[in-house]
Amino acid sequence: MTDLTGPADAATAAPSGHRHLGWALVLISVAQLMVVLDSTIANIALPYIKTDLSFSVANLSWVVTGYALVFGGFLLLGGRLGDLYGRRRIFMVGLVTFAVASLIGGFAQSEAMLLASRGLQGLGAAIASPTALALITTTFPAGPQRNRAFAVYAAMSGAGAAVGLILGGWLTGLNFTLLGADVSGWRLTFLINVPIGLAAALAAPYLLAESDRHAGELDLPGAVTGTAGLIGIVYGLTRAGNPDHGWSDPLAIASLAVGATLLALFVLIERRVAHPLLPFRILANRNRATSFAIMMLVPAAMFAMFYFLSLFVQDVMGYSPLRTGFAFLPFSVGMVVAATAASKLMARVDPRWLAGLGTALAGSALFGFSRLPYDETLPGLGAHADYVTDLLPFIVMMSLGMGLTFVPMTLTAVHGVGRRDTGVASGVLNTMQQVGGALGLAILSTVAVHFSTEKGESLAASLQTAAGSGPAPTAAQVEQVQTLVGQVAFTEGATHAFLTGAGMIWLATLIALVFLNVKHEELATEELDEPVLVH
Repeated sequence: MTDLTGPADAATAAPSGHRHLGWALVLISVAQLMVVLDSTIANIALPYIKTDLSFSVANLSWVVTGYALVFGGFLLLGGRLGDLYGRRRIFMVGLVTFAVASLIGGFAQSEAMLLASRGLQGLGAAIASPTALALITTTFPAGPQRNRAFAVYAAMSGAGAAVGLILGGWLTGLNFTLLGADVSGWRLTFLINVPIGLAAALAAPYLLAESDRHAGELDLPGAVTGTAGLIGIVYGLTRAGNPDHGWSDPLAIASLAVGATLLALFVLIERRVAHPLLPFRILANRNRATSFAIMMLVPAAMFAMFYFLSLFVQDVMGYSPLRTGFAFLPFSVGMVVAATAASKLMARVDPRWLAGLGTALAGSALFGFSRLPYDETLPGLGAHADYVTDLLPFIVMMSLGMGLTFVPMTLTAVHGVGRRDTGVASGVLNTMQQVGGALGLAILSTVAVHFSTEKGESLAASLQTAAGSGPAPTAAQVEQVQTLVGQVAFTEGATHAFLTGAGMIWLATLIALVFLNVKHEELATEELDEPVLVH
């Protein structure tokens, strides 16, 4: 028999079957941290991977890009699979897939083997991540408990990139012996996931309750067109943002065109099928659509900070990989502090004001990074940034802004969604973050390359004119000047990228203040958009 339970009844029905809420949150958070930090943990290991596996320069970037591509492309499908076949079951499948892929990557003997493992890791992450967020919604009752759970989840999501840089720098320096053979430490950046992923999968049946299953309702045409379309868009944006290709690259343009066509076909299919992969009722809610838009803009700016600032700290300021990782440690601490504060403030302050303040702070931090000091005159040519005065204040400001934004936006993005659709709603939220990050990085990389090239050519012309009236420089002097010119040119490009990113995130501030209209009192209830089928 099937009963229709309206919003009033649903509001009083707290999630059941969860005897260990604290341990359940630990499990979900560890899984999310593992998935997120893998986006950056391999970055610092890239030079060692290149040497050990004889990677070509062109393919090396795919160690990072391949993971993000598959992760972003399969998120919608991963979220829907959890709704249909049981979120705990799919969560476990994602974790095991991720662990097996990490094992393959850790023992990879060739370029192809490592890239295949990274793609499989992305698939595991796309299956596990939206179900992890959905499990929080269905495990924790609305109100303070759910707010705190989302604060921890948001802190793991935001701080994971910084933790990945620290962990990657440390593990890469740890060479070890296996079966009498010396093994490079970069392999540990993959192997560390194996025991964590398997342990989390084994613990899930004891700590998490299973959700209802609706097998037989999978929208295969929608799954194929939606997933392929997202992969096409993410690939095109990533390739266009690569300085070696750019926005005029034929393959990037073709990929974007095919992706857009497939997504248009996806929309047509979803309007006609009985059980769509993406029910459009999820997007019809104004507050939810606003949250999705904000969570597309915010990661775009945050990814830019990590990308450009990590390069600046290493290539311009001369930091070692491990020291670079620790330079971002205050970001992780600030995220935890701000997310904890946001979870408490949610009981008294509307999400509009928390998100508005958070994005305003983050935009101000990016504007601060756009003022990085450098000198383009001789003999002072070069960047002269100081970590404590020029970087640290804005790293902390950025972390506080992200913490204040992620918690309310994650909560409003899934609030009011029927229990049957929480997985796909979580998938949409994660997709917005991944596509937003790819789009933002592509746009900001294009801005950076333009201004960097322009500054480099201008400085080179000035130096050539100056050199014509003096003695011929030695080879060492030429190399030194080229390095300094490169630092100034990169800094010029990065500062314009940061300035553009500030504009993007301030746009999110405007959107939050104008369009977000959910009250904090509403978030303490389980009010749903539509009736829920109770079996």
